[in-house]
Amino acid sequence: MISDAALIRELKAIAGTGQVIADGRGIRRFTRGFRSGEGSAVAVVRPGSLVELWRLARACVRAGRIIILQAANTGVTGGSTPDGVYDRGVVILNTMRLKGVHMLNGGAQVLCLPGTTLQELERELRSLQRESHSEMGSTWLSASVIGGVCNSSGGVLVRRGPAYTEAALYAQVDETGDLRLVNELGMDLGRDPEEQLESLERGEFFRVLNDLHVRVCSAHGYLEQVRDVDAHSPARFNADPRYLNGASGSAGRLIVFAVRLDTFPRPATTHVFHLATDDPGVLTDIRRRMLGEAALVPISAEYMHRDMFQMAARYGKDTFIAVWMLGASRLGPLLRFKEAVDGLASRLGLGRVHLTDHLLQGFSKLAPPHLPEAFRERGERYAHHLFLKVDGEQLGAARALLSDMMPPLKGACHEFTPEEGKKAFLHRFTAACVTNRYTALVKEAEDRLVGLDVALRRNDKAWWYVLPDHLKAMVEHTLVYGHFFCHVFHQDFILKKGADAAAFRRGMLAHYAARGAECPGECNVGQVHKAKPELAAFYRKLDPTNTLNPGLGKTSRNKDWK
Repeated sequence: MISDAALIRELKAIAGTGQVIADGRGIRRFTRGFRSGEGSAVAVVRPGSLVELWRLARACVRAGRIIILQAANTGVTGGSTPDGVYDRGVVILNTMRLKGVHMLNGGAQVLCLPGTTLQELERELRSLQRESHSEMGSTWLSASVIGGVCNSSGGVLVRRGPAYTEAALYAQVDETGDLRLVNELGMDLGRDPEEQLESLERGEFFRVLNDLHVRVCSAHGYLEQVRDVDAHSPARFNADPRYLNGASGSAGRLIVFAVRLDTFPRPATTHVFHLATDDPGVLTDIRRRMLGEAALVPISAEYMHRDMFQMAARYGKDTFIAVWMLGASRLGPLLRFKEAVDGLASRLGLGRVHLTDHLLQGFSKLAPPHLPEAFRERGERYAHHLFLKVDGEQLGAARALLSDMMPPLKGACHEFTPEEGKKAFLHRFTAACVTNRYTALVKEAEDRLVGLDVALRRNDKAWWYVLPDHLKAMVEHTLVYGHFFCHVFHQDFILKKGADAAAFRRGMLAHYAARGAECPGECNVGQVHKAKPELAAFYRKLDPTNTLNPGLGKTSRNKDWK
């Protein structure tokens, strides 16, 4: 086996000296997860072409090193960073320089390269009046398109389900230890691996394809799944065998160079309703009724509990203002600037101070109110909040149904103006960052945070029952939000001082299992959760030598799965 120094020289010869980071000062932002997971690496390399990525991967495989593929590093379970101890050195290949979107069949489908973000795809499709499989949520965190496919990511869009395709181009380390290229795109790119990758990157292929109706490039059938509200199983979850296929669900066990995905028509107009109530049964009835009538299935249906509503209003205000004033596309660069400042503070011995978080929170206190007054008042008064987005063709029927099912005695039903609707959904999505801010500001709170995402059974009418009685005494704050019609919920728990976080997590997982729920629902196993046997077997089939992202889902970290 060659030395680390020799491997680093080879990596620099392939990608250029400036694209190989091997010292401790610049490497940390690649080796530390967005919320969890942190370890060491021999080097981080940022290839500038698909051929470079292939050559770098081949060099690492021949050198007997572990490869971790990384894009935007926005996952919350540490699935794209090293963590713990390995039997070989780790090289991180960061793909964010590998941008590219190619339209197929006039935009009915797209071909995306590894570094393409959901924001960039959304921007490319806007002029065609088309949309991608996902929208704002992970979008404004600059998550990559391929990262979503590899992690079977869900999202806010009720009708589209998880990111999924059976059409991809990827490299696989086979059982003999050789790296081979697998073309499942349905496109003739040539025979030699480098020839195929060059043709792909230059766009030298037919843009009109004749297999649109036979090649699966989205989660076909999901609408029927989510509408089956009497089913005794979740509508979607990361380990669902229906969505584990090749690149889809591979979670870094393959080197994915491109994916082919369906796009969808953009509604001419959309309208947002805010339903606020103290009776969770009202929201249950509305969900079952709307999903029962195909014409009433909304675009999205997002839930927040009052405690999360208020926490987001307090600790997500600066994020809200930044996105509202500067646009979602600016948030990624701002987060990277924040990481750079925090990295400098850490090198100066001020890492535990969380300097930028205190400064941004101080700014938010000085800024004027960012939410409409009536909206804030409903957030304080009612325990449960649901934001429904419908397209213009559904508006009349939605108004009639909500008027019938939610009279004033059961709560408040408010139809937003377009601007108010955008603010409501932006408020909902700031919830994803709120616990990071809270734990940064409150002493020792980071060690007391347990974040879980769960997919409940479609027929579970007690979705609001979060904490079993025997665990309530351990919890200081329970923060719940999620995708209500899909019954996928994010639950962040801030435990009381002295509480055993590991015991609490075990208790919650047992509680979910007893309810027939699946955890994780959409954030994937990463370094946090144990992979179910079906998922672990899928990983082993994709990567028989355990070279790519070993240890994921608490599986073996050793070569050849020993």
